[in-house]
Amino acid sequence: MNRLSERRISGKKIAQFSMDYAIYIVLVCIFAVMVFIDPSLLTLKNLTFILSQASTRVILALGVAGIIVLGNTDLSLGRSVGMAGILAASLLQASDYSRRIFANMPDLPVWLPIAGAMVLCALFSMAQCFFVSKLKVAPFIASLAFQLVLFGVQSIYFDVVNNSSPIGGLNEAYKKLAQGRFVIGSFELPYLIIYAAIAVAVIWFIWNKTVLGRNMFAIGGNSDASAVSGINITKNMMLIYLIAGLMYGLGGSLEAARTGSAANTLGAGYECDAIAACVAGGVSMRGGVGTVGGVVIGVLIFQLISYGLVYLSVNPYLQYIIKGAIILLAVSIDTQKYVSKK
Repeated sequence: MNRLSERRISGKKIAQFSMDYAIYIVLVCIFAVMVFIDPSLLTLKNLTFILSQASTRVILALGVAGIIVLGNTDLSLGRSVGMAGILAASLLQASDYSRRIFANMPDLPVWLPIAGAMVLCALFSMAQCFFVSKLKVAPFIASLAFQLVLFGVQSIYFDVVNNSSPIGGLNEAYKKLAQGRFVIGSFELPYLIIYAAIAVAVIWFIWNKTVLGRNMFAIGGNSDASAVSGINITKNMMLIYLIAGLMYGLGGSLEAARTGSAANTLGAGYECDAIAACVAGGVSMRGGVGTVGGVVIGVLIFQLISYGLVYLSVNPYLQYIIKGAIILLAVSIDTQKYVSKK
């Protein structure tokens, strides 16, 4: 009888483990198949490049993760990235560039336009939060509306200042900020990885060691109970959206520097990758559940697969299908976790 009970308990543990880590298992298997097809995918050079690419995605995912923990979502992330990138790039062109937009403007310190882009994104993010928290607009609808507004704003600016042509000729200090690296013998450590590590440390501290972090999880778990217990829902949501906007601004500015140019297509679709990585990393779309480590792992695995698909020359349209299937699978598993606990 005891043995039978032990087997049942063991079976339940295995089933629970499979449910909790199903998406990780599936994604790792997909990447393993890619490595089997072409083992050169696992070279140190490729892995360093993947980590460098993933760094800005980690920053963006950490921003939207807080909003998801609240039980909301943000589809405007990609357009915020584009707006930040266009603004920073237009103000940080080389002084000797023949097609410089603001030809008579003195060279600005690199941090100033980036800070301006971060503040601008934060303001739009907080405005979105106002509609969600105060006017009770559904987060999906509010973020969809702001996605369109942001795209319109950045496209008008892009058209007015540069006639809708890609913004290039970025100054060396700005490009080095994202493209630079520490060289230690034969090993190279991109600056972007360091920025991402700092962002991870800051967000981890906020989530785990501050009142704001505790309130965020409480609101996401049960907003009504949180309000009854005295938590200021609107204030805490505003702060989380503020942090998200700052992360979007930073990530967008670094992404423009990393690619060496900016256009109003920058950031398109980034919200899908970020949200998918969060859900794959264990952040529940129902709110109240998530870890910083899970978000980072989700981004890395998702980026490994994205890079692997490109590296193996998989049809770009097929890549969209695969990514869409991964998002659907991740959300389905998250939903089943919730259903199984009821």
